[in-house]
Amino acid sequence: MSNLEIKHLNKTYSSKIVPVRDMSLAVEEGEFLTLVGPSGCGKSTTLRMIAGLEQPTKGQVIINDKDVTHVRAGDRDIAMVFQSYALYPHMSVYENMASGLKLQGMNEREVRDRIEEANRVLGLDDFLNRKPAQLSGGQRQRVALGRALVRRPAVFLLDEPLSNLDALLREQVRADLKQIFEKQSAPVVYVTHDQTEAMTLSTKVAVLNKGDIQQLDSPSTIYNRPANQFVAGFIGSPQMNLLNLNCENNQAVLGNSRIPLPDRFVPPPEVVLGIRPEHLQIATSEDTQTVSGQVFLVENLGMSNLLSVRVNGSDHLTLRALLPSDQSWDEQITLTLPTERIHWFNMQTGERLPDSTTEREMTTTR
Repeated sequence: MSNLEIKHLNKTYSSKIVPVRDMSLAVEEGEFLTLVGPSGCGKSTTLRMIAGLEQPTKGQVIINDKDVTHVRAGDRDIAMVFQSYALYPHMSVYENMASGLKLQGMNEREVRDRIEEANRVLGLDDFLNRKPAQLSGGQRQRVALGRALVRRPAVFLLDEPLSNLDALLREQVRADLKQIFEKQSAPVVYVTHDQTEAMTLSTKVAVLNKGDIQQLDSPSTIYNRPANQFVAGFIGSPQMNLLNLNCENNQAVLGNSRIPLPDRFVPPPEVVLGIRPEHLQIATSEDTQTVSGQVFLVENLGMSNLLSVRVNGSDHLTLRALLPSDQSWDEQITLTLPTERIHWFNMQTGERLPDSTTEREMTTTR
């Protein structure tokens, strides 16, 4: 049973440059973990330390219950797919895929069998005799994946493998990746800055910022219950509405509207209200929790329209609402805020505020 674990991993270049801080996580057999975050958050440095391309300042890398922290990269039983494909330009597709296996001393028949098996998944039969220069970007990426698959490693590592592809091709290859790795049992660690890749490919997502894990959870949990304001703002497109609001009489003041805080909620003087644009809807006569404002910008996204609304009774508060393209509205609009879709955050710390008795108890006992 394959597994990967990193314990208290740290990388320090200087007192001011610490790309990875005390990071610990585990990836079990069949799991697909994505490290996602903004540029400079430490995700690629973490992957390089797992691969053995960089040595950690502190901490351990454990593969299949063996400490490989100081084992050289070639002896770690990993396969890595790079952003740049890293194919040998003078070799054919077949030779590129076979090169690593031949270096291991594998006989020609087994090499051929493994490549044929990978080809059934990747559909590269028509390209085996071509050189990389004769392939498209998507085909080159498939070859790079094939070279990793034939290794049958203990762990797959992928470093932003789709970032060099155009938008349409990225979508196609992303779908291929999902199908390919659903058939693999070895743990996968995938690095990207693209949250769509993180949410669609992964069984687990680690959101990183400034070298720290902000949240490690399933994609649905990260989307529906972000642990803090950073995760809430980073995950989701369009970005979540995050509004700094004053509190009065156990209500948050949103322009002319008052939003009741959760029962038995002990609010600070100020709070951050979060709600995703797709969860705002045009209010009906039956809705009680609403906010009104003036539409000052409409962005046509094809299947939907993204409205920017200046909240009535405020000089600076703006909400963005994602509405179906076939829906109409007036310049003055009233939106409903579903209570179950609202997220509350501490304005000083950015941490999620527990909005139920059960959640408060869980937070207290951690």
